[in-house]
This record gives sequence, C-alpha cells and structure tokens, in this order.
Amino acid sequence: MKELSKQEISPLSSLDEWEDDVLKRYPEPGTPAKSKDEFRNYDSPEIEPVREFYRLNHKYQTYGNVLAKKANFLKFDKMEMPWWSAMEYLNTLIDDSDPDISLDQLQHLLQTAEAIRADGHPDWFVLTGFIHDLGKVLCLFGEPQWNVVGDSFPVGCQFSDKIVYPEFFADNPDSTDERYNTKYGVYTHQCGLDNVHMSWGHDEYLYHITKDYLPEEALYMIRYHSFYSQHREHQYDHLLNAHDQEMFKWVDKFNPYDLYSKSPKPPVVSELRPYYEDLIAKYLPATVKL
Repeated sequence: MKELSKQEISPLSSLDEWEDDVLKRYPEPGTPAKSKDEFRNYDSPEIEPVREFYRLNHKYQTYGNVLAKKANFLKFDKMEMPWWSAMEYLNTLIDDSDPDISLDQLQHLLQTAEAIRADGHPDWFVLTGFIHDLGKVLCLFGEPQWNVVGDSFPVGCQFSDKIVYPEFFADNPDSTDERYNTKYGVYTHQCGLDNVHMSWGHDEYLYHITKDYLPEEALYMIRYHSFYSQHREHQYDHLLNAHDQEMFKWVDKFNPYDLYSKSPKPPVVSELRPYYEDLIAKYLPATVKL
C-alpha cells in the first residue's frame, strides 16, 4: 500500500463521527429513520468526512490487509499495562471537535456498562460493556481510522450491497479478484464464522485479546457488535452455522446498549472504579498485552 496522507489516515475529526452515522442509519426504536434521500445527501457538508471515511475503508479493507494486520497486531508486542491503565490510555483519543457530547472514552464505556448493570445482566455482560471499545487503541499505534472503526464485514468473499456506501467497494481490488468476488469466495456454505476473516478493526483486535478469558457470549458481542450487515440485514446467513445463529442472540442483546446508552450526565469514575477493577480481576489477567 502506498504511504497515506494525513487526511487518508484521519478523515474523521473524531471516531465518534462514525458512531453518530450508525445512529442515523439505525435510530433508537420509536425514532423514525432518515429517508434514503436524506442519508445519501452527498452535498451536505457534515456528511463529507463520513463519506470519505467509508471510501477509504471500502477501498483498503482487503483480504490481504486483514492477514497482514493480524500478523502484526496479534503478536501483542506493542505494550503491556494494567487493564484500568489501558482504559485511561484510551482517553488520549478525546477530540475537542467531537460533535456528540463532551465525555471521554472511559466515561462513555462506563455509561454503557452501568446501563447493562442497571438492567440486571450477568457481571461478565457488564464487563463486556465496559471494555468493548478498548481495541480503539489501534489509533494510538498509528493505524488509520478506517482500520480501527467502521461497519465490520467478511473479507475473502463478495461484499454485500447492504453495507453502507456499497458503491465504494468498486475500488477494492478484491472486487475484481476471482478468488474473492463470489458469494462464498474462499469459504463454504455455513462454514461458521470461526472460519471467516472479518475486516480489521477494534472489534476483531479485542476479540483476540480476550478470547481465552471471557464467556463465548461475551466474545460474540465483542467481535460482531459492528457487523451491521448481518445482525441488522442478515446478509451473511450463508456463512453462519447453527451455533453462530444461536449466539447472535447475544449480539442483539448487546447492540442497544452500544448504540443508545450515551447521556450527557457523566458517571463518577472514582466511585465506580473499585467495582470495575474487581470485575476485571475476576475474569481477566492483571495486565493486558496490546
């Protein structure tokens, strides 16, 4: 890949711009969605960075890119620190131009986790809500935004036209590669998602960090919470096996907390920290290798 410009590395002013765009597509139940014409308003200045983000994401998220990123980052040799320190490290992603609300990453994650806890879910579910975006530290290791956030999708097979801005996949070299541009590509019918390579990003990265420690239900939540073309559109049923279909019920349980738990009222971090440090100690090793 050619050397990227600063604009190609960071087309969004904040990673939250992508999440705001997801909310426009999948608004809270009871809230009317924008019409297709409104959503595709290419002349709207606020959508231009998002559109550029997806153009880059769809161009560069190739099968080869995913294998290369796994070979690099799944060595977990970048740094090692206590989990809480890693969550605080994530806060360096704060951007003053964030158009959402002025809470840092740690506060957003605590809000998600506290909403889950208030509804009486198991403690591992609460922990999942707390750590589910930790993989965004990839940005702090120099990864471009389109290799960190964005709707996730399988690579190595045909891209669904239900993925946002599907027209941008025309610039992805896998779209014209006979190995990858058919319905199944390198996969087989209902082969199971364990055998499928997903686009690279914070979901996949954190899944590999936690896969030896958390319940399988939590791992599905972490790995597939941005896989909107499946858990909203069911576009990849031909790759999921029966076990995947059953486990996706947990992704569906998690998704509303991920999308709709933001509030301008900040949680009191000092009061909540002891509970979450105990929860981390129950399920995870003392330090996280990134």
